[in-house]
Amino acid sequence: MERHGRGTALLVAGTFFMENLDGTILVTAVPSIARSFGDGAAAIGTAITAYLVTLAVLIPLSGWLTERFGPRRVLLGAIVVFTLASALCAAAPGLPALIAARVLQGVGGALMVPVGRLIVLRETEKSDLVHVVALLTWPALAAPVIAPLLGGLLASTLGWRWIFLVNLPLGLVALIAASRLVRGGPAPSVPRLDVVGLLLVCVPVAAMTALGSVLSAPEVVWPLAAALAAVGLVVGALAVRHLSAFPRPLLALRAFRIGSFRIAHAGGSAFRLAVNAVPFLLPLLFQVGFGWSPVEAGALVLVLFVGNLGIKPITTPLLSRFGFRPVLVLATVCSVVAAVLNAFLTPSTPLTLIGLVLLFGGAARSVGFTAYNTVAFADVPSDGMTDANTLASTLQQVAAGLGVAVGAVALRGGTALAGHGGLLPYRVAFLVIAAILAVAAVESLIAPGALGERIRPRRAVQAPGRG
Repeated sequence: MERHGRGTALLVAGTFFMENLDGTILVTAVPSIARSFGDGAAAIGTAITAYLVTLAVLIPLSGWLTERFGPRRVLLGAIVVFTLASALCAAAPGLPALIAARVLQGVGGALMVPVGRLIVLRETEKSDLVHVVALLTWPALAAPVIAPLLGGLLASTLGWRWIFLVNLPLGLVALIAASRLVRGGPAPSVPRLDVVGLLLVCVPVAAMTALGSVLSAPEVVWPLAAALAAVGLVVGALAVRHLSAFPRPLLALRAFRIGSFRIAHAGGSAFRLAVNAVPFLLPLLFQVGFGWSPVEAGALVLVLFVGNLGIKPITTPLLSRFGFRPVLVLATVCSVVAAVLNAFLTPSTPLTLIGLVLLFGGAARSVGFTAYNTVAFADVPSDGMTDANTLASTLQQVAAGLGVAVGAVALRGGTALAGHGGLLPYRVAFLVIAAILAVAAVESLIAPGALGERIRPRRAVQAPGRG
């Protein structure tokens, strides 16, 4: 991979990390913000939901905006908006101002990541796709794991406003790097905005993202959850009908005709949903189930991230030696095993053994993420990359948002079966996650043997740090 391409990929990975981190880091600071503003914790949760919903709703628009105004202008503008909004969040005098600033931050994040990834995908040769996607994958793995500990430490030492202030130097660095690295102007011919499609897509995406937040809240408002689910399903069906018939839709579905893309977002969505639930469940298991402190629990969950990074140098050699289908089978089966092992951890389990289980699970989720995210674009032609990237970004955002909700609902189901005490609720929740991952494992088992062969790396030996 050329130096410029690697630099652009690292830049986009950094923006991806900022966006993902801000989606989850605020959770541990909710009590501090509630005390600061004099509001209840449930009200502060609105600031978290506002960011996630804005993010999900505007991602489908990112492809059209990129074609209309050019990737360089959109990415630079998105970084500026995200960084300024972070400063406004830090300076917010009350909850309404914080929610408004979080919405603005979501606007920047919704354009920053998919547009950045599109820039990288357009510049990358198919032979380098595995290396590039490996760089783009680590933020999605790292942010949910690091966020609880980092958010807790910042809120308890420097104050919750520093959760947003840390984005200012990061945003400045990203802006300088993007101004030097990113190229590209508007497309010569851009269709008119599909306004009907925009509305039909945004409503179900917003409803499903809000549903995830409602279901993961400490107290679920079930009538609201049912209404959001109904709106999401009904309007979603109307959206599919419109997008399939409209000549130049906002969100083109034709990428689903490509086998590798379809597989990456069938079993891949189940995989993403399940592994996003794990960083939510583990801190609860360690804090509530085991009685550990938040810092102790957060520090141990970081072992997942160690597993993510530790496996990276051999991800590309694995794909080179065995191909995509066997690696996906291996990653999904190992993820099932890791979830089952998590289910049977107890306070008396040796700390070293707990660490090894988390390390194993982190390595499995890292390999799976890289393989799914790479094979999705294996057979997408260059002229279809914008549509495929926008569709993939939308699906991945919804899956990530629902992952925590699935973990929360599974935990509540376990509590209903076992009562409020003991470890059985956590056992049930992790076994539900294992069952969801088993769906992804079965899908990878029946995938074509030639899956991803077009982009399979052919070098047997790969330098460390490039997988």
